[in-house]
Amino acid sequence: MSIAAGKVVSIEYTLTADNGEVLDTSVGDTPLVYLHGADNIVPGLERALAGKDTGDEVVVVVEPEDGYGEYLDELVNTVDRDMFEGADELEAGMEFHAESPDGESQIVIVRRVDDDEVTIDANHPLAGQRLHFTVKIVDVRHASDEELAHGHPHGPDDHEH
Repeated sequence: MSIAAGKVVSIEYTLTADNGEVLDTSVGDTPLVYLHGADNIVPGLERALAGKDTGDEVVVVVEPEDGYGEYLDELVNTVDRDMFEGADELEAGMEFHAESPDGESQIVIVRRVDDDEVTIDANHPLAGQRLHFTVKIVDVRHASDEELAHGHPHGPDDHEH
């Protein structure tokens, strides 16, 4: 069965940076399972996997605009330290969940901590980077009506929303 919209796809992958550093991998662990056509993975990888079959191996280079986007300086802001009430220790590199202006949940990374100010970055950690994927298609199946309605695959024990 070929990968197409509405199919649940299981892949084994390794993601590397331009310099060859491994950024993420599922090799030796549980495959990544996603619903094709539902924006569950970066667009460049999803396009490259369309039409592939179980057992196929694919090497894909995804440019930033088809991955996690370009790095945007306007997503780096300085806020008052009291915005982190309840966080006893603040250090560069820490990640926090925040609410974006449109009400969506997003992750922000602390870039710098000064006396009364904290510099945060709302860019995805891989924004602006070219992504190198090595992928093996492990399985392709039809999505259930419920999976299609929810926009993501469900595991063998279903899931919670």
